[in-house]
Amino acid sequence: MKIFKFALLFLSITAFAQTPQDSITFDPQRQLNAAQRLLSGNYGKAVTVGAYGEITYNQPEGDNGEMDVQRLVLLFGYKFNDKTQFVTELELEHVEEVFVEQAFVNYAVGDNVSLRGGLMLVPMGIVNEYHEPTTFNGVERPAVDNAIVPTTWREIGVGVTGRFSEASIGYQAYIFNGFKSTVNEDGDVTGFLKGSNGLRGGRQKAIKSTVDSPTFSTKIEYYGLPGLRLGLSGYFGKTQAADDVEDIDGANIGVSMFGLDARYAYQRFTARGQFIYASLSDTEAYNSLTGNDLGSAMMGYYGEVAYNLLPMNKQQRLFAFARYENYDTHADTDGTLVRNDAYNRTDLTTGLSYHIAPGVVLKGDYQFRDNNVSGGDVDNRLNFGIGVWF
Repeated sequence: MKIFKFALLFLSITAFAQTPQDSITFDPQRQLNAAQRLLSGNYGKAVTVGAYGEITYNQPEGDNGEMDVQRLVLLFGYKFNDKTQFVTELELEHVEEVFVEQAFVNYAVGDNVSLRGGLMLVPMGIVNEYHEPTTFNGVERPAVDNAIVPTTWREIGVGVTGRFSEASIGYQAYIFNGFKSTVNEDGDVTGFLKGSNGLRGGRQKAIKSTVDSPTFSTKIEYYGLPGLRLGLSGYFGKTQAADDVEDIDGANIGVSMFGLDARYAYQRFTARGQFIYASLSDTEAYNSLTGNDLGSAMMGYYGEVAYNLLPMNKQQRLFAFARYENYDTHADTDGTLVRNDAYNRTDLTTGLSYHIAPGVVLKGDYQFRDNNVSGGDVDNRLNFGIGVWF
């Protein structure tokens, strides 16, 4: 029933809503993320530098607010020759943690085909690849892209990306290392995956990543209709356990994830929608081994519409938007594990995004949050933020 409701929502958004808010250019078909801008923006220069960042304020009902320099990401690209480039992103989170978010070599085999190797984003959904603060409405990224797609999801791998221009199709295909599932700590097996946030705790982030069986990730996009961009994603493989526990029953699980997304823009209107479903195998044995409560399926979706309140001839844009999303990390469970209704959550977010200049956005929104527990108490939240990207 939920899937049927989402399908109707998805189709209605794609058909009737229409806002230019998907990128710094406000055009879904020309949208580039930070790495793509570096690759396409050298213009004869060897070194290209950029950055994006966001400062946020979150105020839950009845609690103290939190102010945070949530992230600052420094972007560097180097062009060795006309075919070979290197891209890296260095991220500082909360003014105390440092990560390498991307670091890969891009080799252009032809005009529309490139080989890549290194630390790269997994192409699943919209926000995992396009998460710069000027590219999405709302102070916080959609919760589906946190609990189901563990944004920012990046791993080490190799692959190919390109386009079939005559068919208006773009594609990506990669081999990655997978999620870390279990480790031996002082004789006890500890699991990184659990019901509340699914696979998120298993991201290896290129930090001495362990690999036993590689995973496969792919995405196909269609951009043949004006203003419309459609994506179909897939991710398949097994998790990675530490050497001393990988042969124990339940140390690993299988992951099959599918995603469907759409972005549409026409004049002052825009819309986007996304659906993600993940099937996890061998979770009963995994939970027995680790004592965790990992579900055997996860599902999430959202739909968003927005309207630019300022005239089209103005450089500034003021978008009023609303986004509805539902996400459940216990969409199904195996064995004796009972589904936890607190993991079946719904958010309604509405607010404004004021683009005062290309690359600078001021955001404010209010989130009505709930879960499927009868009388469940989830605090609504007021959010404000400043985002930049250059």
